[in-house]
Amino acid sequence: MLGRTAQNLFWLSRYIERAENVARMFEVGYRMSLTSRREGGASEHLVSMLQAAEADEGFNLKHKQADVASVAHYMLFDEENYSSVKSCLLAARTNARSVRTALTTEMWESINAAWLEFSAIRPRDISGAKLQELLFWVKQVSHRYRGALLSTFLRDAGYAFSQIGNFVERADNTARILDMKYYVLLPRATMVGGDVDIQQWTMILRAASAHRSYRHVYHDRYKAWNIADYLILRPEMPRSLIFCVQWINRTIDMLEEIYGERTAGHDAADAVTALVMDASVDKIFEHGLHEFLTEFIDRNNRMTDALAESYNFY
Repeated sequence: MLGRTAQNLFWLSRYIERAENVARMFEVGYRMSLTSRREGGASEHLVSMLQAAEADEGFNLKHKQADVASVAHYMLFDEENYSSVKSCLLAARTNARSVRTALTTEMWESINAAWLEFSAIRPRDISGAKLQELLFWVKQVSHRYRGALLSTFLRDAGYAFSQIGNFVERADNTARILDMKYYVLLPRATMVGGDVDIQQWTMILRAASAHRSYRHVYHDRYKAWNIADYLILRPEMPRSLIFCVQWINRTIDMLEEIYGERTAGHDAADAVTALVMDASVDKIFEHGLHEFLTEFIDRNNRMTDALAESYNFY
């Protein structure tokens, strides 16, 4: 497979997953913003969401206050924000057009229809209940594309690059969603364990579609220790870090079988895997949740760079 084709498939999956993840992160920040406000009306939870998404600097250059309307526009519709939902859907469609013949009809139609539908939305009309409906729709777009990929795509190198892109992006997002909790509680450690703290952790679980399944595993009220364990170390949870790195390793092994060689991308993937596999929730909190997540995100990014170099993405 040509490096350019591999690159387009990898980033196509990443952008579709990222659009969903941006919707999930904004939804958490939005729900949290309903619980408290900073002086001047700016929500600390929306600010923490922007920080975790590494979108705060770009936002601050264009907006003076992090209210719901301005943050929603920046994260959903702003074309100058390369991680906005609009930018992600456009980038996904552009990548898909570049490899149109490598995709199945169902994959292409799901992306093209999503872009056309989103393009018809008027940002000024999106508020309140319509904002919630749009966030749900974005998640459904991702699910439709994933369903088309898993149901119709040939299990070859293209499938492997698509899967790696999806789970690299999903792992990054889960780490960032957890890191939002660090940013929210950092100024007020006295809140830890209180009612507001529990409510925030509940919203974190909702962002990962894990609030119901959490109860099946732990049969207990929401606790920071268990939630971190669930989203980092439980292999049966499909958005956990360990689940993602296991899928990444599985599909990188497919590439080794197809091409008959091991690359620097494999070594970088091993480094990410080692960080998670050698961890326990006790060690994570002892070392620092934020520090662990920062290291994970850094290794995940280095793995992407190594894969790009190994398979000639550039």
